[in-house]
Amino acid sequence: MVLGAISACASVVFSAAFAHLPVFAGGVPAAVQTALSQQQFHSLGLLCTGLALRVCGASRWLQAAGWLMLVGLLLFSFNLYARHVFGCDALRPLVPWGGMAWILAWLALAMGLAQGFGRSNRQA
Repeated sequence: MVLGAISACASVVFSAAFAHLPVFAGGVPAAVQTALSQQQFHSLGLLCTGLALRVCGASRWLQAAGWLMLVGLLLFSFNLYARHVFGCDALRPLVPWGGMAWILAWLALAMGLAQGFGRSNRQA
């Protein structure tokens, strides 16, 4: 949950910074806007995953979901930021892998929630 909150905070900082960076004087590119919105959305996903861990208990699925969301942030959002702010294009092929990490993260979250709620129903 801490990483989700920090990532959400960073997305606001990046939004403000990108609005004032000289490199974006002509406007923030659509790819960067997408990276920002995806970072914000998946920051909330990290928070939800942390809450799920608290409610459902320790689960490999839920832990995998959190790690995959973090990997997605690095490979997708931060990769696009580096590309457009610093001109660093070397890791560009990893952007789709970030998206795949997010897809797998949401599936892992679903599996962890299903497993966790099933376990809590049996204990009741």
